[in-house]
Amino acid sequence: PADTSDAAQARVRSAPAPVTDVARLCVCDLLVAQCDTNCCCDPDCSAEDFSLFTTCSIPVVIGDSQLCSQKAAVYSLDVEANPPERIFKLIDQVNPSIFCIHATNYEQALYLKSPEIPTAENFDELLDKFGGATFSAEPDSWNLDPDAQNPSEANETSRYEYGVPVQTEDAFLRLPSPVVSSWCSDANPAGFLVNQATKCIRSVSVENCDSIQALSMLFYINSSILASVFQVNITVQSIAVQSVNGMRTFLSSAEALRLPMVLDGLCINAVLGVNYHITHTDTGEIIEAAAAFVLGAISREALSIEQSFEISFTQENTQPVPLSGNPGYVVGLPVRAGFQPQGYPFPAAFLSNKHGQLTILHSTSTQDCLAAQGARAPVLFGYNMISGCKLRITAAMKCQPLAQTLLDVLKGQSFPEYVASFGNSQAQDVLDWVPITQLHISEQMISHTLQSSCQIPVSLGIEVKWTKYGSLVNPQARIVNVTATITSTTLKQLPSGRERIIPITSSVVFTDISSPAEPSYKAWPTINIKLPFDFFYPFV
Repeated sequence: PADTSDAAQARVRSAPAPVTDVARLCVCDLLVAQCDTNCCCDPDCSAEDFSLFTTCSIPVVIGDSQLCSQKAAVYSLDVEANPPERIFKLIDQVNPSIFCIHATNYEQALYLKSPEIPTAENFDELLDKFGGATFSAEPDSWNLDPDAQNPSEANETSRYEYGVPVQTEDAFLRLPSPVVSSWCSDANPAGFLVNQATKCIRSVSVENCDSIQALSMLFYINSSILASVFQVNITVQSIAVQSVNGMRTFLSSAEALRLPMVLDGLCINAVLGVNYHITHTDTGEIIEAAAAFVLGAISREALSIEQSFEISFTQENTQPVPLSGNPGYVVGLPVRAGFQPQGYPFPAAFLSNKHGQLTILHSTSTQDCLAAQGARAPVLFGYNMISGCKLRITAAMKCQPLAQTLLDVLKGQSFPEYVASFGNSQAQDVLDWVPITQLHISEQMISHTLQSSCQIPVSLGIEVKWTKYGSLVNPQARIVNVTATITSTTLKQLPSGRERIIPITSSVVFTDISSPAEPSYKAWPTINIKLPFDFFYPFV
């Protein structure tokens, strides 16, 4: 008992290691790779920038205000210096409240972990686990050893943050990009979770192609990626060989490396494209890296070649979901859509349709509506679109089957109920999905020989209203309203032997409803007076 009491007192006296490095926190750092005015904690600001500051917008930065003791970063300006300088101090701050947190020993709370998304398959299991009045974590998740290493410090080098360059044993993972005149530069690092696709031009010489590093597969896979206590080797996922006329053939085995060499006046096995695929955990730890290569031949007359590079990131045990922006929509990318299935036990998950996109009728060369059934085209954000077809109606056609067929042609087999407000909206974020408002309008079509009438849909008009969201420096496109209007017309039955052709149309219109930014200044008032004729004498 004495040892237990002493150990408990030792735990109380020993201060826990800080979980958050307050010296790296900066809530006023809004601009990417630019200095924010009066933001004294912005790492992008230089001494020259600090000399122009008038004050520090955020003078004190702390981590968690509920901790009993923690570090605090204090920023101030020395205006008496010439030029003015920024002063940075790291002090120990004690919480005066008697109700405070002494040690953050719950490991699962030290980082953001993606929650398990409820589905129809695991709903009962999650209900049994979390449906009660209380639930507890596993006993081994609590750490009461004061000498144990802080988990945040142990994995500080293994966990990557968004945009941080992916480190390798020699430097960083290279993703060549174009610079002046589109020439390739190998100084562009690949940022974590930043999907990129670049194309650039590389100067080559067939006689020396075996000595040009950028044409060899080894240049892109010979460095291992730094991760936790081990290094992740870049494996070769696939190799495609491209002929001179552009035809590609995948090799059955990607284990053997193919190095560039000169053969019959051609430089063969030269790297024309590299596609990296990085797999990571939900805590930002890289666990796997693979590269797919496109190799080709270079003729002796070629002085340069075009290379393409791409990198993508996928979290383990998840299926990659194509995004249309991060977070706002990017012009030209598909509008993401989905529907909420009936009978789902909770309104927390929106299941996408077949393509996960909002689609309209795709025009065909024959312009036959019955033949165009099932042909869909994705709605691209920011692009006004119109398509259509022609319907040949005969007296033998029945009304109800014809109306249902036209409705399927206009709306598709499963028209979505919701549209993602952002390009990266997740299915479990209910508030990030905008319901589609469906309207029906009827028109009258007059015919001469009438016996009975029938209502058939003839057009679908989709209006997407969006607005600029966030900072004026980098506004993000956000969809706020979607309206789908079905226009029907009254078709009178034709006499026997008569035919009629009716146009069927489908359109999409994007409307920007952003409010104009108000200027920070007011215009000078206009003074309507008449000056004396010699007011500017002796000047004209």
